[in-house]
Amino acid sequence: MHIRESAADDLPSMLAIINGAAEAYRRAIPPDCWHEPYMPAAELEGEIAAGVRFWVAEAVPGRIEGLMGIQDRGDVTLVRHAYVAPVAQRGGVGTMLLRHLHGLADKPVLIGTWADATWAIAFYRKNGFALASHDEKERLLRKYWSIPPRQVETSVVLGDARWQSRREHPGAPILAP
Repeated sequence: MHIRESAADDLPSMLAIINGAAEAYRRAIPPDCWHEPYMPAAELEGEIAAGVRFWVAEAVPGRIEGLMGIQDRGDVTLVRHAYVAPVAQRGGVGTMLLRHLHGLADKPVLIGTWADATWAIAFYRKNGFALASHDEKERLLRKYWSIPPRQVETSVVLGDARWQSRREHPGAPILAP
C-alpha cells in the first residue's frame, strides 16, 4: 500500500469513495443531517481551501482505496474525513492512513465522528484514541470545527495520547509519543 498526498486530479475518485463509504453512516447520522450526495464536490473543495490536506492510499498507482484529511488548528491537529472504499474496508487501509497522519502531527490529534457510528468509535479507540467527556466534546467541537449545532449535539470527539496527557496535566509541555 502506498500513501501519498492527494492531487487535484484525485478529486473525482475521492468523492466516489467518500460518498460510497458514507452509506454506512446513513443509519448513524440523524435524518435531518443526512443529504445527497453526502459530500458534494463544492464541499470537498471548500474543505481543501480551508486547509484540510488529504492523503490517499493506493494498492496500485491510480486506484485510491482510502483517504483521510489532516488540518492544523493551532494547538491541535484534526483528522478529518476518513473514508475507505467499501470493497477495501477491514483490510488495514484506515489504520495505515491514520498512523501516517498521526505521524505527521507534532501536537495533540483530535477526531470527531457521529455518536451513533459505533464501528468508527471502536476503530479509533483500537488505535489509541480516547473519548472526550460530554462537556469536553461540546467545547472542542465549537472551538476547532465549523459544524452546525445539530452536528455538535450528535457527535463525539476522540483524542490521542498527547491530548490525553494534556487533559490530565494541564500546562505540562506536550511531548511527542
